[in-house]
Amino acid sequence: MLTAHNFTYGLLTPALGYVMSCLGAFLGLRCTSRAMALEGRMRLRWLLLAALSIGTTGIWVMHFIAMLGYSIPGEQIHYNVPLTIASMLIAVVVVGIGLLIVGFARPNWRNLLLAGTFTGVGVASMHYTGMAAMRMPARMSYDPTLFALSVVIAIVAATAALWAALRLRGRKAALGAALIMGVAVSGMHYTGMAALHVYPPSAAGGMLMTGGGATAINFLMPLVVGISVVAFILTATLALSPDDEEIRAERELMQRLEQAGAAAATAAVQVTVASPVTAPPGAIVSRASQARRHARRGGESAGPPPRLTQAPVLTQ
Repeated sequence: MLTAHNFTYGLLTPALGYVMSCLGAFLGLRCTSRAMALEGRMRLRWLLLAALSIGTTGIWVMHFIAMLGYSIPGEQIHYNVPLTIASMLIAVVVVGIGLLIVGFARPNWRNLLLAGTFTGVGVASMHYTGMAAMRMPARMSYDPTLFALSVVIAIVAATAALWAALRLRGRKAALGAALIMGVAVSGMHYTGMAALHVYPPSAAGGMLMTGGGATAINFLMPLVVGISVVAFILTATLALSPDDEEIRAERELMQRLEQAGAAAATAAVQVTVASPVTAPPGAIVSRASQARRHARRGGESAGPPPRLTQAPVLTQ
């Protein structure tokens, strides 16, 4: 078995990977909090943005920053570009599906566990797809126990992340949850790396890793840096936009204004109905006087007397 090093640059890559994982988780939690304060399409947009933040910065960037510190003496590791991009898409899609389940389905433990299991298995798939993207003259296999443990950690971490996204409110709570999620994602990654065994290409068994690809410096570094810059820009944007508490307060204010307006309109209608418009009594008296005068003057020759009518009374 070949000797592999996960900490070629010391604590630099694990520390930086942990920081980026926490940043992505924090952004995702804040986006989810805003989503749950909204409805319809606006909720969908914020949930998709949360999936993008957690899937790329919180999981994928952390994984490949840590992979920058992975090395095998005497071997240069390349990465298959399509598989590497596919691993990022897997992370975003599975996190997005999990957030949509908890964001639009009935809030109960069954849906939470379903979404957490699906997302956790997807996150583990992203990790091992990224591992399968490595190219070098060697064979790889995994320890079954550590492999299963890494999947369990991924499921637990995903379920905890989805629970935190629904329950926690405020920046401090989101920051604390993001720090815990960063530990879980990093722990899942290094558990999976501990399960990896690399053998010479002449050894029997295992998956052959030969083939062409891009080097980590030429391919992964620009991609990781670009996503990190976007994450920091998104952080600044969220800091300047209304948070979930302000959105809820504004919505409650608008509801109170609408209720007050409806109550005022109802009161105005009731006042109008309670005061019907009637004809003045003088109109009836004047018609009666005209009839009597016509009779005294022998009004037969002058035509029929004026018909005595009462002005209509408007009632409800």
